[in-house]
Amino acid sequence: MAKSVLVLGAGMVSRPLLVYLLKHRFRVTVATRTVRKARAQVGKNRLGRAVAWTAEDTGALRKLVNESDLVVSLLPPAFHVGVANVCLELGKHLLTTSYVSDGMRALDGPAREKGLVFMNEAGLDPGIDHMSAMRIIHRIEKKGGKVLSFRSMTGALPSHGSNNNPFGYKFSWAPRGVLLASRNPAKWLENGREVNIPGEQLFENYRLEDVEGVGTFENYPNRNSVQYREIYGLNDATTVYRGTYRMTGWCETLRKIVALGWLNDQPVPGFSGKTYGDLTRHLVGAGPDQDLPQAAAQYLNLEPYSAVIKRLGWLGLFGEEPLPGDRNNPLDYLNVLSLKKMSPGKQDRDMIVMHHEFIAEYPGGERDLVTSTLVDFGVVGGDSAVARTVSLPAAIAVRHILEGKIKEPGVHIPVQATVYRPILDELEKYGIVFRERKKKL
Repeated sequence: MAKSVLVLGAGMVSRPLLVYLLKHRFRVTVATRTVRKARAQVGKNRLGRAVAWTAEDTGALRKLVNESDLVVSLLPPAFHVGVANVCLELGKHLLTTSYVSDGMRALDGPAREKGLVFMNEAGLDPGIDHMSAMRIIHRIEKKGGKVLSFRSMTGALPSHGSNNNPFGYKFSWAPRGVLLASRNPAKWLENGREVNIPGEQLFENYRLEDVEGVGTFENYPNRNSVQYREIYGLNDATTVYRGTYRMTGWCETLRKIVALGWLNDQPVPGFSGKTYGDLTRHLVGAGPDQDLPQAAAQYLNLEPYSAVIKRLGWLGLFGEEPLPGDRNNPLDYLNVLSLKKMSPGKQDRDMIVMHHEFIAEYPGGERDLVTSTLVDFGVVGGDSAVARTVSLPAAIAVRHILEGKIKEPGVHIPVQATVYRPILDELEKYGIVFRERKKKL
């Protein structure tokens, strides 16, 4: 009988995974709040079904997990450990595309004892970034070399032809996740020195970077890069940095949105207004007769004519649009507005840019600069580049787990050659290909 996969969630990246699994003759159950969307993704394939489910329904979750061989959690990261515990209890494999949390890491021993594979970080970033980096690191080491410097950056962006709003961004995955990531602190190694940046200063620490043949982007640090010195085995590296690409203007604008308090996920004390403009007025302490853009500019130490103020006005933060009644905090209000104003149009294409830079040293002192770049575009009227590059590696990993090709038990990320090589090879058949360059230093 065909193996059975339970997919939790049917969000913006799920369709390519479902299509792949059904094509490879797995039985697939999609459990999601938006069951109509899931049914459309599954289509008329007899191996697929969609069921209505909410993350709070633990009884239904146990029944669904028990009927499956492997669970794919595409839920928000906060739910993964709960799902993992059910998988552990019922003896089922698990895959996520999210970072390994402390709670997930704590399940490594129990998963090993039960012979279960809990594969995490099996998407794009994290995911393809690990796999493509390790492929080059292992190649350098095989030639007797060592990596002295490692930099890796990824951007999920509108293509240049679809970059037609003042933020230079459109949401190809959950806006709340993008906005929450904007609050993360960051640290990395730079020439042997550990650099630490608190979350509120994240967007003050960016630089402009040219990616040959693609464009110029803002590059700001992504979470904790220091840990990848050990994870990737970069024992000789004095620079280890992972960053995020955005179109120019993003970092300063988001820094000011943070400063206004629009990323606060708690109700605002003393606020009783009804519109987005009312809340901005409350946050900056402006009187009812003050010009709101001017008051916000003064609060942010900007000129009223600055590009940031113009962007905030375009987004609607000074306007009369009513706040959604089913939300109660600035972050969730902003989530609703951002999705309304910055969703891809039917004729839009998104773009993935992933770029690695290595400085490698070989016996005798010879040094090379090695770069590896992935550029992938979404299909107009079809899957986005984000959906393809997040869910296809996940789907391939699911197949390999269920076919016994990935069998090392425990909590893992895809950094072993036996895991990443076949996944990267198969991704190339889908046009997800890195271009590598090398020059002597």
